[in-house]
Amino acid sequence: MGLTRRVGRVWCLLVVLWGGNGTLAAAELPKDTKWLTNDSDPVYASSAAKKGGTFNTFMMSFPLTLRTIGPDANGGFRSIIGDNDLALIGIHPNTDGIIPLLATHWAYGKDKKTMYFKINPAARWSDGQPVTADDFLFTLEFMRSKHIVDPWSNEYYTKRIADVQKIDDLTIAAVATKPEPELHLLYIDDLRPIPKHFYKKLEADFVRKYNWQIIPNTGPYYLSDVKKGKSVTLKRKADWWGQDLRFFKNRFNVDQVVMKVIRDINVAYEHFRKGSVEVFGLTMPEYWHDKSKIPEIEKGYIEKLWFYTGGPQSAVGLFLNEDHPILADRNVRLGLQHAVNVDKMLKTVLRGDYERLPQRWTGYGRFTDRSIKARPFDLKKADEYFKEAGWAQRGPDGIRTKAGKRLAFTITYGLEAHTPRLVFLKEEAKNAGVELNLQLLDGAAAFKKSQEKKHEIAWTGWSTGARPAAWEHYHSDNAHKPQTNNITNTDNKALDKLIVAYQDSLDAAELVKLAHKIQQLVHDDAGFIPTYMVPYFRIAYWRWWRLPEVAATKVADSSFELFHPTNGGLFWFDGERQAETQKAMKAGEALNPVTKIDTTYKGT
Repeated sequence: MGLTRRVGRVWCLLVVLWGGNGTLAAAELPKDTKWLTNDSDPVYASSAAKKGGTFNTFMMSFPLTLRTIGPDANGGFRSIIGDNDLALIGIHPNTDGIIPLLATHWAYGKDKKTMYFKINPAARWSDGQPVTADDFLFTLEFMRSKHIVDPWSNEYYTKRIADVQKIDDLTIAAVATKPEPELHLLYIDDLRPIPKHFYKKLEADFVRKYNWQIIPNTGPYYLSDVKKGKSVTLKRKADWWGQDLRFFKNRFNVDQVVMKVIRDINVAYEHFRKGSVEVFGLTMPEYWHDKSKIPEIEKGYIEKLWFYTGGPQSAVGLFLNEDHPILADRNVRLGLQHAVNVDKMLKTVLRGDYERLPQRWTGYGRFTDRSIKARPFDLKKADEYFKEAGWAQRGPDGIRTKAGKRLAFTITYGLEAHTPRLVFLKEEAKNAGVELNLQLLDGAAAFKKSQEKKHEIAWTGWSTGARPAAWEHYHSDNAHKPQTNNITNTDNKALDKLIVAYQDSLDAAELVKLAHKIQQLVHDDAGFIPTYMVPYFRIAYWRWWRLPEVAATKVADSSFELFHPTNGGLFWFDGERQAETQKAMKAGEALNPVTKIDTTYKGT
């Protein structure tokens, strides 16, 4: 289901304001430019961290491509590559302050459309070539090219982006197509360079030519080995240019990461017990409460952690394809909202561990309309809406019928462990006269099906950004076409106007009001059935992996986020503890069992 809030995020969920046609002469820097940087926000890596070791983990499906752009590129593995392609700036995960990544300094233009950046002169691509202003200009040529076969990027980098101008080899001006509030400019963190020297020329065979090529990157790791269908290996750059910078120091410590393909979660757990996989998520209740009762944990060889997080929550739920002839009827969608017994599923199947997600955008502070709540299971209301849509009759098995058709839908999903949840919802929906058929696919295949808009109902989750993002998910520009994130195919002109106004507003108070209105219309449209949110993560890990005193950042998905530029790489390998653990295991001796509960960011 790909529920990473950031690591597995779709690349441009934030409001990104860059632009450029790359054709203008070198720009001039305003004389009164006030350069900003950040060398004061607290570091969050441990000074005790050491370099070394190989980290063994797994993924449940092999990527369909190594490209991050174009057909089949928008899958979970994209974040592995994307996290090693640094942006100019990032957001401090605990303070929300802006921090340097590829840039050392930044400045705001008085026109409210422009930001200026100084590129770190030490920044290098993995092939040793320097990162320059030309790479950022090439980003626009690349993203606007028809050869990449990525309509969303073509449109976004044309309509939202005006120019990236070269001031000198290490200074650029990034210009939006219209004025933007500083609030939005502050949260820009996705303008990334593309190595012009590597691509040289974009041609019609781009998709085929670069499908499995390893592209130079700017981050701490590089793809060193790809065994198709089996594994990928990433190695740390021993002389990485950023390793001693304030917010990178003592991070990205492991020498090598090996990601094996294990398509069955239960098989992966057995690998974990043997130590060939070294970290395993226990957020699912059956793992935390039941499957963690194993000798390896009870004897202290493996440690457990329950870590409470803060901030935005992933939009997890059922996404209804409104291009489907039956789901096009809003009354049917409203009926389904009341026919899906999410609350009872949370109490029974998930043991009350998870909380009900109220709406599409939750946890964004004042940008979230807290008055919007998920619709409850209500057979009477479901019946009223279905009858209004003409589905009053029921067949011998209790499923509603109309003109010889059954009120039946297929739910597509990509994680076998979620089957019990969906089976429960399927059985409860029968009481409302709805048949829900379940289609389990490989994770990448499930995601691809929704991207191509071939699904009926998709059980999935979307990662978060710094502020609610609506255009790519709900504007009609992204409906009725493949390879966009409007997987509900929402096409509402009133909603379009609000989304455009939200993008155009320069007033912070108005932005909040517009965000609330957008959320209300999305709620009224009923194309998304919110299910649950999990304001924490739970993991188990072999005790030779060490963590900082506060084991993760406020907005992390795990203490073992691998490469994320602001959350990742906080853990490190302890050879002495590994030897101690292996000696105890061989002798059959128990160590002290450890279960940590960290509430540092609970409720923040």
